Formats: sequence, structure tokens, C-alpha cells
Amino acid sequence: MNRSVVITGLGPLCSISDSVDAFWESLCAGSSSITPIETFDASGFSCPIAGQVTAKVRDWVPKSYRKATKVMARDTELAVIAAKLAADDAGLLTSGSDESDTGFRINPARTGCQIGAGLIAADTAEMSRAVVTATDDTGTFSTQSWGTEDSGDSGMNNLPPLWLLKYLPNMPACHVTIIHGLCGPSNTIMGAEAGALLSIIESTRVIQRDSADICLTGGAESRLNPLGLLRWDYAGRLANLKDNPDIDTTDILKPFDPNSVGSIMGEAGGMLVVEEEAHANERNASPYARISGFGSTQSLNPVLPIFNEEPSTTDDALSRAVTIALSKANLDPEDIDAVLPLGIGHPSLDTREANALCDSLGLHAESVPIVTLTKNLGNTLSAHAGIMTAAGALMLRNQMLPTNATNLSNSRDFPQNTTTPLNHILICTSSLAGQCGALVLSKI
Repeated sequence: MNRSVVITGLGPLCSISDSVDAFWESLCAGSSSITPIETFDASGFSCPIAGQVTAKVRDWVPKSYRKATKVMARDTELAVIAAKLAADDAGLLTSGSDESDTGFRINPARTGCQIGAGLIAADTAEMSRAVVTATDDTGTFSTQSWGTEDSGDSGMNNLPPLWLLKYLPNMPACHVTIIHGLCGPSNTIMGAEAGALLSIIESTRVIQRDSADICLTGGAESRLNPLGLLRWDYAGRLANLKDNPDIDTTDILKPFDPNSVGSIMGEAGGMLVVEEEAHANERNASPYARISGFGSTQSLNPVLPIFNEEPSTTDDALSRAVTIALSKANLDPEDIDAVLPLGIGHPSLDTREANALCDSLGLHAESVPIVTLTKNLGNTLSAHAGIMTAAGALMLRNQMLPTNATNLSNSRDFPQNTTTPLNHILICTSSLAGQCGALVLSKI
């Protein structure tokens, strides 16, 4: 069954916005919010700056659920807030709505949830308090003391009682479904930067096969903690400010620019409401865009720091994902009016992505407008494609390119903040472990 799927709600929670209007205004203004990390002392890291979210989760959940926020990791908090934004924007009434809210009361059994998530990093203070109790007589960490003592004094027993339920990757989807009373199909997809896009694709499939009418979908992630930041630093993807002390911190990350010194992290929740088109029309919703094609692939040779071989200069998996998406949308490359790729500002990875676009779009890749968000927000990982999809949907609704629209060679300016005919927009991304996704949005 091929049911048409549209986007009816946006939840772009990131460092430049906590509402749909603020998000679009920031894109049009070219706002950037990369600042020194405030959640911990990051001065010893090579890249101590990031895009940070200021919203507090307690302000976005029902009063009856506020105690549960104590067992939410930061990633879960971002997903919960972004899901609330998206549900409200779509005009949905759920068990997480305020009593004064008005709108369409969902059928819980016909409403699903698919969320892209990362490997949630444990709070270092919680972990450290347990680790220091698992040492031997010399003060050295002991695996024996960590897990096998019978006295109740083992390090593992000094973790908070609900520690595991805080850091499981499916906790964002768990809390979102409980808060909003969603009883339809639910899933968590771990795909790093491709996570949100793969989740949106899964939600589209769920609706197309008539397993749900509505899905909350997208992704959320925060690596703004010592363990999370360290992992991505070791992966060799972050800008090294210590090696570039004189660089202007507002001009570090340069997507598709060979002079970029690396990427910057950000945290975000990029959630959407996707809905069967006839269902949306029946309740008089106002869709932003139609999902007309999608593709997902896996690279056989992802670029990982554990491998010593020189990576290929083209991401073949990403090229295949784009080609599949165009085929399902029944479009030619020339039909695409704008592309939102990842563009994390890492020169060799951006080259792989640019060459993949050239392979899949042909000569059109050289002239089509390119819109990247990493310079504004940082790389928000599992949330990023959700934020990109929200941007693409707003571009179609407003028929406008945001301020940072350029082309792959950064040599062409396009009409910005003025009316521009946009019919089809491509969102695509690869990821750290090689998962790739592509999505075609079309004007309603």
C-alpha cells in the first residue's frame, strides 16, 4: 500500500531556536550560536566550543511527569522537548498536552514514534563516584571490586539505582511515547548523523504500510560531555583550536571549503510529525511538504580512525542513496531545486560527500543551491537530519532560500530571503559508521 505521507509539524530545537518561527528567522538572518561549552570545563579539549541548547526539560513536560526528568539523560531531554514542539506545531492533542490546548485528539493506537539516537555517554560524575569505590589496596581500578563483591560495596552497586534506564539509547523514544501516550509502532535507530533521516524514512514506511496514520519522528543527541567530546576528538573530526590559536572562532567551520580546519559539535533535537496525507486533509492540517522519495544505504568502507588505509574520495553509499531517492520520487537530478547535505567542515569528508553529489546529480550538482546548517549549529549528529528536514520543509513553504545558500565550490550567490521557486528539495547525509540516507521533499 503506497499511502502519501506529508510533514505536518516541526520541532527544530537547537542552539539558534526553540520554536519554528525563531528557527526560520535565524536561518534567514544567518545566525550562528557557537560558544564556549558551559556544561563542564572543556578548556583542555582541542575544540572547547559548541552549539548549545538553553531550554529546560521541566518546562516542557506535564507536571505529573516532572519527577521522571531526573532519570533523563541530556539526549532524552532534547528529544522530549523537540517532540512537544512538533506535536504542538501540528496541532495535536496528546496525553502530553496542556489542559488549555486545543487541536486534534490523536488515536494512540494509530500514532507511532521512531527516533534516531546515539550512544548516550554516561555522566562522568555518576561514573566516577562508582569507579573510585572499585579499587584495590594500591588504589588501582579492580574489575574484581567493580562487579563481583558480595558485601554490597562493589563499584557497580554504587551507581544510581536507575542508572541503566537513563543511558539506554531507546530512552528518548521511550519517554516520548509515554508522555504522549503513543501506542503505535515504535523504534530507535542508531545511525549517527544519518539517524534522524533513517528514522523519518522508517516512519514513512510505517504509514505507507497502514500501520499508523501519524508518527513523531526525527532524532536527538548531545555529545557535550567529557566522554562524548573525547570520542569525537579521537575520531579526528573536530577542529583543533590549540593548533590554530589565532583563528576567528566565528569562522572555523567552513562546509565544502578545503581551508576548513575541522568540525564543531552541537546538541539538538530535530523532531517532526509525519502523517498520511488524506488523514491530514481530513483534520484540516496545513502540511509543510510531501515526502516523495527516500533511499538508505550502508557503506562497505566507512571512514573510521581505526583503519589505516586511505579512504576513497567518493562516498559511493551516499551516491546510491540519492539515486534511489530520486528514482522513488520519479524525478531527474535537474528537478532538484536545492540540496541540504551534511557538510561538517572536515575537508576530506566533505570531498567524499561533494563527489557523491556529483556522481548522483551529474552536472546539476555544480549549480544547484547548497544549504548547510553545521556552520550555524555545529554537527548535531543524530538530530542533524531532523533539523535539516525542518529547514527544507520551511524553505518549500516560504519559497525562499536562507542566507547561507551557495554551491559546492562556494563560488556562487543565490537570491536569498527573497521569493524563489522551489518544488523539490533533497536532504542527504552519510555518517561516522557509514549509514547513509536521502530524502526528497516536494511542494504541496
